[in-house]
Amino acid sequence: MTKNPIITGFNPDPSIIRVKDDYYIACSTFEWFPGVQIHHSRDLVNWKLITRPLDHVRLLDMRGVPDSCGVWAPCLSYQDGTFYLVYSNVKSFDGLWKDTPNYLVTSKNIKGPWSDPIFLSSKGFDGSLFHDDDGRKYYLSLVVDHRDGKFFGGIMIQEYDSKFKCLSGKAKYIFYGSDLGITEGPHLYKKDGYYYLLTAEGGTEYGHAVTICRSKDIFGPYELHPDNPILSASGKSEHPIQRSGHGDFTWTKDDRCFLVYLGSRPLMPEQKCTLGRETCIDEIHWPEGEWPSLKSGLKLPSLDLANLPLKDAINEDELIDFSKDDKLSISYQSLRVPIDTSWVNLNMNRGILSLKGRDSLASCFDQSLLARRVKHFNIDYEVSLSFEPESFQQMAGLVCYYNTGHHYYLHLMGDDLSDKKYINLIQTDKFESTELLENYIDVSNQDLVHFKVEWRSKLLAFYYSLDGLRWILLKDKLDACILSDDHVREGSDRYQPAFTGSFVGIACQDLCGLSIQAHFLKLFYKSY
Repeated sequence: MTKNPIITGFNPDPSIIRVKDDYYIACSTFEWFPGVQIHHSRDLVNWKLITRPLDHVRLLDMRGVPDSCGVWAPCLSYQDGTFYLVYSNVKSFDGLWKDTPNYLVTSKNIKGPWSDPIFLSSKGFDGSLFHDDDGRKYYLSLVVDHRDGKFFGGIMIQEYDSKFKCLSGKAKYIFYGSDLGITEGPHLYKKDGYYYLLTAEGGTEYGHAVTICRSKDIFGPYELHPDNPILSASGKSEHPIQRSGHGDFTWTKDDRCFLVYLGSRPLMPEQKCTLGRETCIDEIHWPEGEWPSLKSGLKLPSLDLANLPLKDAINEDELIDFSKDDKLSISYQSLRVPIDTSWVNLNMNRGILSLKGRDSLASCFDQSLLARRVKHFNIDYEVSLSFEPESFQQMAGLVCYYNTGHHYYLHLMGDDLSDKKYINLIQTDKFESTELLENYIDVSNQDLVHFKVEWRSKLLAFYYSLDGLRWILLKDKLDACILSDDHVREGSDRYQPAFTGSFVGIACQDLCGLSIQAHFLKLFYKSY
């Protein structure tokens, strides 16, 4: 039996389309580059990551954006042989004003190439594009209103002119939300003579919900569903899937309707979602001319999906051996900037991937970090590296990462005075860093060092090895929950965006500015 979520790990804000027999889901990537994850499926159950379209600075310039800014809530649509992708590139969000430019790119092929971005609006975020049956197109988004302590200023709609590639006419406000508040993520549909406006409300934490309203006229007025919200886990703290909301509809060839939406699986009783917000699905019951509801008859996310095919048994373990693999796996992303030869070099003849040391893990500019999503609650992650630092300001190793202020870093570093090389382990929590080892471990005579983290639900254990076989424990019973958005927002004096999930990967820093290189031989992700 298929179970929710259908796409695990950090994959929020799903936008879904069907093109003949193919389904595509686009998800937010925030500060991770390339931008927008697009998964493909033929059965709504088995999904494969096939592309990230925003793969060049001309499409996505995020250098310097704060944590959890960047690409928000992409909207993927299709009409007459063309794919349309609307996305926000949020530049700032912490403070009175928000900088939220939105863009549109198009392509004849889901794998690109994609057009140069067309600027749409900076009035808000969560933009989407609606293709009406008369050939006209409309752009919708949330409007941010900074006056008098407000935030949500309404859902706006404005016509998009395909010929001149810009918005035209005057923007109109069509919806001011329900009592749940914090209305965002608008998607528009036309069915049985009505325009249906689907929105996310209640905030993206434990009050999150999917709500819907409708109107005979695209510009309103819109009538609320008499039994809103149509999906939410709010107030049902015992349910395994929480924070459910931000949905999108699709229809199968035989006219069944499905809702994809985000949800999180918290570790209890701490209520910490280390895997971030994931993608779930439920079938919709929608009689002609009537309101939609979950086919389950409930409002809670379904755990088991008996009305969908069985999920294939897929081994998601991933061993990358750079003597055999001629490119980095699509699983991996960088922070904010492209993965290019200015700081990454793959040399199969030598069997290494080299990272050039650049900024610290606290930087929002030029980090040399490659990481992949943690998609399972129980994993091992191993790296093998060769590194000859000459200073304590030169580091390379294994990172468990949430954002610039929350991570674990097991690494090699040098020493300016003794010319020795040491192992160090640092925890950064709430932007304060702590060295966790009582003494640095001298590995000066070792050309190759192996690092491993055992991630078991709420706890982390870090190891090193000199031969890749015998593992020596460095520190165990470390708190994995600090790598969750729940923890990041918890106890903060000021609001801090925190919308991503846990990553594991590799990094190299040279705070001396000498661009020293670290050489990685293998990366191994294993789930249990």
